[in-house]
Amino acid sequence: MLLRDKVALVYGAGGAIGGAAARAFAREGAKVFLAGRTAAPLDKLAEDIRAAGADAETAMVDAQDEAAVDAFVDGVAARAGRIDVSFNAIGYGDVQKPLMEISEADFLRPIVTAMRSQFLTTRAAARHMTARGTGVILAFGGGGTQTLPGLGGFKIALDALEGLRRQWAIELGPQGIRVVTLKSGGVPESLPTGFPGAEAIVGSLVDATQLGRTATLADVGDVAAFVASDRARTLTATDVNISCGAIVD
Repeated sequence: MLLRDKVALVYGAGGAIGGAAARAFAREGAKVFLAGRTAAPLDKLAEDIRAAGADAETAMVDAQDEAAVDAFVDGVAARAGRIDVSFNAIGYGDVQKPLMEISEADFLRPIVTAMRSQFLTTRAAARHMTARGTGVILAFGGGGTQTLPGLGGFKIALDALEGLRRQWAIELGPQGIRVVTLKSGGVPESLPTGFPGAEAIVGSLVDATQLGRTATLADVGDVAAFVASDRARTLTATDVNISCGAIVD
């Protein structure tokens, strides 16, 4: 088991991406602490994980609230004795429109949300990881040179996330902490049921790949668990591209 006896925090665990990572972390032996703003999906996920014989706890946490994040992480560290992995997969509340049509507030929302949340959750975990000289910070949604029209501030938020990842990596590396982002190019299974235009969106995601298929939620979880494990101890200050060739590095 890749993460036996590890302690993993997952923000946005009630969402598709966070849930996939949490399931994989638990399957690989980690005790997972599921954080989010809506109780029902967190509770359902925790029940599924426990039914599979793993360990999970839930907490209502707004990942943009400094006091709430610090209290959550400090509480987990006090009970579990350590923090090994912190994965932030919250949604950014983006509105996708052409830049000439989008309001200032809608443009800035994903950028501010991404930067505030990723900064706060990383800093809170790093305080405990530094004391032990080890730990892994993961985020989802890295950038790249390609973009599409009409994305508003979303792609810019992803690019900013990569800048933040680089800064954290260089500052936390000497303390033994690894910082990595995962980028997928789109995961069709993460689209809500009945999402308008879903079939066309999925088709465009597949067409953009070089392998004729996209990453699944299971793929996301498997890669996240590997990157969080000691098997990937050489990976830091980088992104891991699971886009099936849709994003060309």
